[in-house]
Amino acid sequence: MSEDPSVGPLERGLAVLRALAARDLDRGALVRSTGLARATVDRVVATLDGLGLVRADGREVALAPRLMALSGAYLRAGGIPAALGPPVAALADELDESVSVAVPDGPGVRVVLQAAARRRRMALAFRIGDLLPADRCAPGALFADRALEWALDEELIEPGLIAVAVPVRDAAGATVCAVSVASHTSRHTPASLRDTALPRLREARDAMEAALAKRRAPEPDPVTGALVTASAGLKQELGPGFLQSLARGLAVMCALGADRGEGLTLTTVSEATGLARATVRRSLHTLVHLGYADCDGRRFRLLPRVLELGCARLSALGPAEVAQPHLARLVARTGESASMAVLDGADIRYVARVPTVRIMSVDITVGTRFPAYATSMGRVLLAGLAPGERPPLPDGLPALTPNTVTSAAELARVVQRCADEGYALVAEELEEGLRSLAVPVLGADGRVAAAVNVAQHAGRGSAEEMVRAVLPELRATAGAISAELAVLGHSGATSAVRP
Repeated sequence: MSEDPSVGPLERGLAVLRALAARDLDRGALVRSTGLARATVDRVVATLDGLGLVRADGREVALAPRLMALSGAYLRAGGIPAALGPPVAALADELDESVSVAVPDGPGVRVVLQAAARRRRMALAFRIGDLLPADRCAPGALFADRALEWALDEELIEPGLIAVAVPVRDAAGATVCAVSVASHTSRHTPASLRDTALPRLREARDAMEAALAKRRAPEPDPVTGALVTASAGLKQELGPGFLQSLARGLAVMCALGADRGEGLTLTTVSEATGLARATVRRSLHTLVHLGYADCDGRRFRLLPRVLELGCARLSALGPAEVAQPHLARLVARTGESASMAVLDGADIRYVARVPTVRIMSVDITVGTRFPAYATSMGRVLLAGLAPGERPPLPDGLPALTPNTVTSAAELARVVQRCADEGYALVAEELEEGLRSLAVPVLGADGRVAAAVNVAQHAGRGSAEEMVRAVLPELRATAGAISAELAVLGHSGATSAVRP
């Protein structure tokens, strides 16, 4: 560990994040895996928890989706996911095979983009951030010998897995990354995969190289400033338990995501973070020392090793996994069951749920479907669609209870009111005795992606009391889920959020 007390916390914080990248750990396990003192681990965890980068629940510590901002800084700066995402997805759909993009990372090869075959039951998919041994995969051969025009992996990574890869080069002829098509020996021999995929890979490479040449500057990162702002308030709140230099060092790492390919100067990073040049200099040199950044003498840029900080686990999260801990906290605060659902045609489909334990409870499981028109989450989801996108509903909808709205015209007015008010309350329309309140969850694009609700028995207070007591908590929960989905989507890991 570094002897400089001003950068030691950054080094120790990154050590804790590396330990958590593989699995959730309790504090004792973090002490053993990092070699840090228990008091140090507690301060690091308190700082990371305060910044929203991990979740500390008693002794247990887990990565939080907001941590993806660190990996996202590298992915955005490199520009590969944004530029190559569309052609890689199109290639995967055309070949009906898994397609991935990798870059060299020390003695290994790091996956930075992935598109799985949509129609395969047995999918072959690497996670974004996975590190593969360079001597046992096709991209590694291409990075080792830059003159190669293609390479074949014949079950080197694991039995049954074969892949063919081509290099993608910049205008100067340097290999930037390698694109691989992977399949299974039950579908292809190495020769048949080469004959099938290689011609199409070569054709697609031209479009990929053109897309890389035209890549746009990365969008501003909302997390960088938030880390700096939060660190000041948390230092006052937590006192010596908060490691401000760790928070500032992570903000510096996020700020490097604004690199357009030429690297950033110390002055530029200082201006982006609002931190003193001396503070930024120490953080940058720590990141270089640890292998997360390099410097050509004046300009700094992030390296693929940043992706080891939980990217593989976090990039694989779907909305349900993101929502689950937030729903659990909502249930703890309200004492009522909470769920999340998505629109599936004219129905809603439950994708996450945390029930309460009561003698009289609402019996719904993940995967349950209900007609959207008679549910609070369905109305919120319908309200999130443009009028032309809403599924057509016939007049004379089935009356599920005497209270169900069955007129399409009346339902349209109810849905519009939901859009105007930002929530939906449904009282005993799906089932007598059941009342539900729902609000929208926004995806990374700012559109309604899902809905969360709280359901209760109609005998537990009035509808007005439910709105007054539950709506603020429900909106706070939806906001937290939306913020984490935004970080995952903004990270540049295009497979991070899936329906």
